[in-house]
Amino acid sequence: MGYLLDTRCWLWLQTEPERFPDRLLNKLADRAVDLFLSAASAWEIGIKHATGRLTLPEPPTVYVPAGMRRTGTRELPVSHAHALAAAALPPHHRDPFDRLLVAQSRIEGKPLVTADRVVQQYDVEVIRVRPVSSTKPTTTRPLWPG
Repeated sequence: MGYLLDTRCWLWLQTEPERFPDRLLNKLADRAVDLFLSAASAWEIGIKHATGRLTLPEPPTVYVPAGMRRTGTRELPVSHAHALAAAALPPHHRDPFDRLLVAQSRIEGKPLVTADRVVQQYDVEVIRVRPVSSTKPTTTRPLWPG
């Protein structure tokens, strides 16, 4: 079993794991569960960082691979099949990154972990993250080493 993390959720795992409900967070932290980050998400992170819309403690070329190693996240390349399937999706969502993640989730058979409600309009298995209240205390134990 594996999960495809959308860009925002993967970033939350790195910096704000308290946004996840405990039950889901514990499942994602289980090393027996495969986590995947799309190459499209790495591209999105790089673009947002370059345009000043995402602040990171280090360049994306360092931050993304280090975060993937720390959380045991595997890369999911983008194939032509993924790109063509994204192009064929109904126009529920205008964000090309999210459309590509939906296509990858469908083709690869991996549930998509996302906080994006619009994604649920597609025929895809979604693990919807409803961020917990900001009054929840910060996680006190490290979920991943380092």
